[in-house]
Amino acid sequence: MDNAIAFLLEQSKEREKQALLALSRARSELQDYYQQLKQIENYRLDYCDQLVEKGKQGLTASQYMHLNRFLTTLDETLSKQKQAEQHFLSQVDHCEQNWAECRKRRRSYEWLIEKKRSEKERIQHIREQKLMDEFSTLQYARRSAH
Repeated sequence: MDNAIAFLLEQSKEREKQALLALSRARSELQDYYQQLKQIENYRLDYCDQLVEKGKQGLTASQYMHLNRFLTTLDETLSKQKQAEQHFLSQVDHCEQNWAECRKRRRSYEWLIEKKRSEKERIQHIREQKLMDEFSTLQYARRSAH
């Protein structure tokens, strides 16, 4: 029984470790996502500034259409990126829940092992106390016999 619980504890520790690694990866991917989103937003702002500067110098209708089309493409890219945010957030949330569940399971096995250890110690203490009592009784009986 003890070996089975120890085995389950080791398995749960490994699962918890893997869950923590997955959580770390998910958080890293979320940070990468935010970084990429910020880069696209900054690029869009820079592009808008350039568009304004070129507009001040004068643009042909063709140049304006081309620049405007590119700006529309950037806006669509940003929109798609923002839609992806929910995917990354739910991935982090799922990994956090999984890690918490693995940690809870590990702690349950540790608690069970500790409970069994305490119970063994209690039984051992009772046995030792019983032996001491018997020894004292025998010593008293021997003294009384003399």
